[in-house]
Amino acid sequence: MAMHSLLVGSIAKPSSHASFSVSAELSSFTNVKVSRCTAWSSLGRYHVTSFKNLLAENHVRSIEKRSLPFLRCSRSHLVVAFSGQSLKSGPEAFSPRSSWNYLTNVLDAFYRFSRPHTVIGTALSIVSVSLLAVKNLSDISPVFFTGMLQAIVAALFMNIYIVGLNQLFDIEIDKVNKPYLPLASGEYSVGIGVFIVASFAILSFWLGHIVGSWPLFWALFVSFILGTAYSINLPMLRWKRFALVAAMCILAVRAVIVQIAFFLHMQMHVYGRPAVFSRPLIFATAFMSFFSVVIALFKDIPDIEGDRIFGIRSFTVRLGQKRVFWTCISLLEMAYAVAIAVGASSSFLWSKVITVVGHVILAAFLLRGAQSVDLSNKAAITSFYMFIWKLFYAEYLLIPLVR
Repeated sequence: MAMHSLLVGSIAKPSSHASFSVSAELSSFTNVKVSRCTAWSSLGRYHVTSFKNLLAENHVRSIEKRSLPFLRCSRSHLVVAFSGQSLKSGPEAFSPRSSWNYLTNVLDAFYRFSRPHTVIGTALSIVSVSLLAVKNLSDISPVFFTGMLQAIVAALFMNIYIVGLNQLFDIEIDKVNKPYLPLASGEYSVGIGVFIVASFAILSFWLGHIVGSWPLFWALFVSFILGTAYSINLPMLRWKRFALVAAMCILAVRAVIVQIAFFLHMQMHVYGRPAVFSRPLIFATAFMSFFSVVIALFKDIPDIEGDRIFGIRSFTVRLGQKRVFWTCISLLEMAYAVAIAVGASSSFLWSKVITVVGHVILAAFLLRGAQSVDLSNKAAITSFYMFIWKLFYAEYLLIPLVR
């Protein structure tokens, strides 16, 4: 009866017939155990127009707070019930389609948070460098794949820590430069970002520890230190503010640590061989040094607006987009020229043909693409930056063939 008086007191009284029907139904609901949402759906069938007009926001809130055992529906259910629409419950309310949409949204947000172009680059580089340690076909064994997979997973965990930390300290900048990132768009709270970043750092070190490979552990540790110093906003840190230091951080990780440390992981820990620095390894380290400098410089070209506003003194802010753009193209073309010379000097005909032709094609694609870029269009510059990463991936396909 308390529920009956609450309803009568908060809505306009309908006709006597309708009132009698409502009272009868409410009395029956108190004696029969029914779904709490079904009760409201039954009331909605009366289509009383005044329900919609007189149900103000404070009525909904007050009803939600009452201790009525079968009326604790969500506010959206209350509105649906009073509007005369049928209320779906059970499997229909939470359909597989809505669950699938929710899951895809969650995965899409994490995909963007992880910066997939860096993840792909890290995975491909480790596969390529691991192949440099292969001396003959018998080396490609389950042991090889196990050791390579351990390195890839641990490195990807650390990669997500580094790019996630950078986003945590660049939220305001990313609202200008990259508003589609989850933290900048508000899809992720700062707390969620901190949880993800901390979790992946711990997982990376945990895996490096249980693997027991010192080259792998030191690769993770140095990457952690440089990635943290690059982004975190503490005195003497946040090295991304300084163009030269920022470029050196990226070069150290992408060109030196990835090539040498992961090669030594395969060479020493997986195969149990002494440390050596082969000709292909030296070439890979030198070539990727050029490439890493280009990536470090080029990534700031489309971000000039936000960097200028927030005082990030990148080379692009200091020298201008056009000058930095063509400096990057020149550096890469020089690297391709050296790669062609190295390939031509190989004593293996198959290696000579593949590496020379491959680098000629990549150099031609680079120059042709650069000439068509509209430097006044941020979307065009960003698209070309992604093309630079594709060239980066392609190089890791050629490096194991340099002999």
